[in-house]
Amino acid sequence: MSDLFNRITDDQDVIRKLFSKIPGFNGYVERENRRAADKILREAVANRFEELWQRISSIQNDLISTGGLEFIDDLERAAIKIRQFIDRIRHASYGYSPFFNATKVKEEELANVYEFDLALLETADGVGRAIDNVESSLGTDGLPAAIRHLTSLSQQTIDVYNRRSEVLMGGIESEENN
Repeated sequence: MSDLFNRITDDQDVIRKLFSKIPGFNGYVERENRRAADKILREAVANRFEELWQRISSIQNDLISTGGLEFIDDLERAAIKIRQFIDRIRHASYGYSPFFNATKVKEEELANVYEFDLALLETADGVGRAIDNVESSLGTDGLPAAIRHLTSLSQQTIDVYNRRSEVLMGGIESEENN
């Protein structure tokens, strides 16, 4: 995430660099850069999970065409959780004004948020492997277990995102209480 933030700040035009020298304006620019980085990161995560969701939909079509209708509902639970996650991450507001205020954010809180962001990307890899497992289990006795594992990982994705939101809100609440 810091590389993404650095790229955004390095690409500022001359006028923004000039305004960053004006007292008080630098904090505004920094907040906007953090919001932009947050938006780019969340779009990348959402796009990755969109690909995974489409793979699940493809497997559902395969199950329908091969007579595996008894597994459709179970696989749909995983698909719904992934879709719920995608919608939440895509439609959440970008940045929280008090959180992204340069004078209030603590480096430790920001590091925690970035750890959750990394965990979301790593979770995408795990979900991808679970989908691979479901695909390779089609037509075998291992299919129900593979679907349960995928559903469990899909729920973990939502849980990680919820904990990220709690960190953000906790940071805001603790600043408001001070």
